[in-house]
Amino acid sequence: MFVYGSLKRGERFHHQLAGATFEGTAELQGLELYDLGPFPMAIANAQAETPVNGELYRLNAQQLQALDHFEGAPRLYQRTLHVLADCREAWVYLGTRQQVRFVRAIPSGCWRGSDRHQPAAREGQGNGQT
Repeated sequence: MFVYGSLKRGERFHHQLAGATFEGTAELQGLELYDLGPFPMAIANAQAETPVNGELYRLNAQQLQALDHFEGAPRLYQRTLHVLADCREAWVYLGTRQQVRFVRAIPSGCWRGSDRHQPAAREGQGNGQT
């Protein structure tokens, strides 16, 4: 699983990956990243020039199902399979262009929410914790 937002180490919902195996940092091409405030959303764009920065985790089927519920998939996000620069495949949660039409893009491809002070979102409501 490639995560790029509030599931990363040091972020507010990293505990949702308890029991998953951290495999390192990674970059994913072909995505654009948007700032929705308490969490980011990535969308597919084959022409995107800057990779999205994130982390890679190995999850079992039960962990993946729990994460789908937490992320609101398939209502808020679609979990799709993408190829990393090193040719490994990873799941990633993506939104749609319609969902990000009124929010700010993150041109750097790197979202950091750990410095923000935000009220906690309710778990299981499709809060977009990628």
